[in-house]
Order: sequence, then C-alpha cells, then structure tokens
Amino acid sequence: MLLFAVPIFFSNLFQQLYNAVDSLIVGNFVGEQALAAVGSSASLIMLLIGFVNGVSLGAGVLVARFFGAGDEEDMERAVHTTVALGLCAGVVLTVAGMVLSPQVLRLMGTPEDVMPNSVLYFRIYFAGILQSVGDSRSPMKYLIAASLTNVVLDLLFVAVLQMGVGGAALATVLSQSLSAFLAFRKLTHVQAGYRVCWRRIRFDREMLRRVVSLGVPSGVQNSVISLANVIVQSNINSFGSSAMAGCGAYSKTEGFAFLPVTCFALALSTFVSQNLGAGRADRVKAGVRFGLLCSPLLAEGIGILIFTFAPVLIGAFNNQPQVVEYGVMNARTVSLFYCLLAFSHCCAGILRGLGRSVVPMVIMLAVWCVFRITYITLTIRLIPDIRVVYWAYPITWSISSVLFAVFVWRVLRKQLGGQTA
Repeated sequence: MLLFAVPIFFSNLFQQLYNAVDSLIVGNFVGEQALAAVGSSASLIMLLIGFVNGVSLGAGVLVARFFGAGDEEDMERAVHTTVALGLCAGVVLTVAGMVLSPQVLRLMGTPEDVMPNSVLYFRIYFAGILQSVGDSRSPMKYLIAASLTNVVLDLLFVAVLQMGVGGAALATVLSQSLSAFLAFRKLTHVQAGYRVCWRRIRFDREMLRRVVSLGVPSGVQNSVISLANVIVQSNINSFGSSAMAGCGAYSKTEGFAFLPVTCFALALSTFVSQNLGAGRADRVKAGVRFGLLCSPLLAEGIGILIFTFAPVLIGAFNNQPQVVEYGVMNARTVSLFYCLLAFSHCCAGILRGLGRSVVPMVIMLAVWCVFRITYITLTIRLIPDIRVVYWAYPITWSISSVLFAVFVWRVLRKQLGGQTA
C-alpha cells in the first residue's frame, strides 16, 4: 500500500503547492481583493468538477478489480469507456463553468469589489479543465513538472506582466494542460492492458453501466457536499473581503493536511478492490488496519503544525492584520480535528473498494451536507459570529466518524467474515 500511496502523496503535495502558489503570488503582488477572489474559488470549482471526480473513483475501483482478477479484456473496455466519459464531461464542464460563473458567484453573495476578479479567474480556469488517468508514479512526475511550470508562469504573468488574477488562472490552466498531456501520452504509449488507443475510445454500454453504478453515488456525494460548501462560503462572504481572504489563505494551508487523507483514501479503495478481486481477504483486512492507523496520525501531525504556526502561514499570503486574524481563527478552530476527517475519508475509501459506494454517499450527504447547512443556517441567526461557520466542520467530522466506524465494521464482517479490522 505504501508503494502505491507514497507517489500519490507527493503528487498531491505538488498539486497543493501549485494551488497555493496562485494565492501566495496574487496576495502579495495584487492585494486583498484579488486574494479573496482566488481564495473563494475552491468550493465553486469543486461544485462543477466534483461529480466527474466521483464517477472517476468508481471507474478506478472497477479497473482495480479487473486488474486484481487478471481480466485484461474487461480492464481494457473499462479504461476506454472511462476516457470517453472524461472527454465528454470535460467539454460540458468547460461550457457550464464559463457561462454560469457570474450567476453562481452572485448567489454566493460575493462582494462587488471581488466580483470582477472572481469571474475572470473562473472563466479562464474552466476553459482549461482536463482529466487524466494513469499509474501513481507517472502522474507524480507530471505534477512536479506542472508545479514548477505554474510557479514560473505565475511569477511571469502576475509579478512581471501584472496580469492580476487572470494571469494566475491562465498559469494554472497552462500547467494543468501540460500535466494532462504528459499523462495521456503515457497512457497511449505504455505496453500494458490499460494502454489507450484512440480508435478504441468509445462507450461500451455494459461497462458504462458498471462504471456509473459504482461512480454515480460518489459523484452525487461530491457535488452535493460541494454545494453545501458553496453555501458555507456564502456565509463567509457575508463577513466581507477580509474574511474571504483570510479563509481563502487558510484553505490553501489546510490543503496540505488533506494530503495523507486523499492519498490513503484512494490507496485503500484501490488496494481493497484489487485484493478483493484476487480473493485475498487477509490482505484486505491488513490494508484496512494500516490505512486507518496511518492516515489519521499523519493528518493530526500536520494539524498540530498548522495550529502552532498559523500566524506565519496565513501571513505569508497577505499580511493585513484583519486577514491574518480571520485565517488564524479558522485554522485554530479546525486543525486539531483533522484526524476525524482522515478517518471518515479512509472509511469511505474502504467501502468504495468493497463495492459499497452508496453507504459513504448517504452518510456524507446526511451529515456533511444536510446537518452542516441546517446547523449553520439556524445557529448563525442566533450567534452572528464567523466561528459558528468554522465549528461546522469539526462537529460534522465527529458525527460522520462514529457512523463510518459502525458501518465499516459491519460491512467487513458480513463481506469477508471472521475477524474484522
């Protein structure tokens, strides 16, 4: 699992680095309003791409299952169906993002002094959405190349050519396009069962049905949770551009805590699915125990570092006192609860690997969406304090962790039998 998870960790590390670079350079060279525009982008971007990312998780589980069972014919059909789906989704997302960005930003209550930069950033960003697939080591190399390219282009477009947030968005698009091109080129040249051939890229009806049945629950989950986060962001927006900038700076810092969360969740889905396909229940149980121990520990270690150095980390993006105050308050409310976030995501990854993707969808929609929105909507009226919004995350992570622990134990016991993880 470590051989698979470590490259994903470094891939995500460089992904997060070049996401943070946009905010660092914009916040220091352009100003508070520009940082607010870039910082408020995450929830809207995830709203539009979350569904496709979720469906791709289902496709990954299916490919891993065929790989573990040594079924190269079905693996080839699944890969080409997934690529066809990704290409079609990329076109739809690009058009939707460019057309709907201003309307959605207004619904989020984005302040007028931030609106022009936000619209520009989103429109340029969504013009370059690309999806890529591959093994865990090759994408790591491509993301390193993309990250270095993004840093250079950010400095050129924003600091030298003074193109503002439009330059930051353009740098992101160009660097992501490079990463996607390199990954797709690898897939078309590799000598393996998952090699992509242009003439074979088409929708296989039966395989599409299986991909969708596994992936749609995750896609719906991602989209609805992202919608909930858009509503959370709209509450943050109501406190003004300083709050938006501070919380945006924190979100870029928080992304580093998500590294062990995302890499272990994906590794667990793949590891569990492959070994389930190979009939190795013992390895499934061992992988579950390892993932549920390592990911929360790593996430909590990062959380302690963020809690301790929050003023320095937030101040690196923008040194305005109010911006730093909002960002530090956010960090010190949430960061010590990262272990619960990691545990929930790992459990969701385990359940997806076992083919039970509906369970994490229901838990996350009920807790991270319905309960979170209800809590904020009701409490913010009684206590008009931004910390009400911040506390929504630790509270909902705690509830989901308890529910996930119960369901993972039951599913493992029922599906694998004997002693559970």
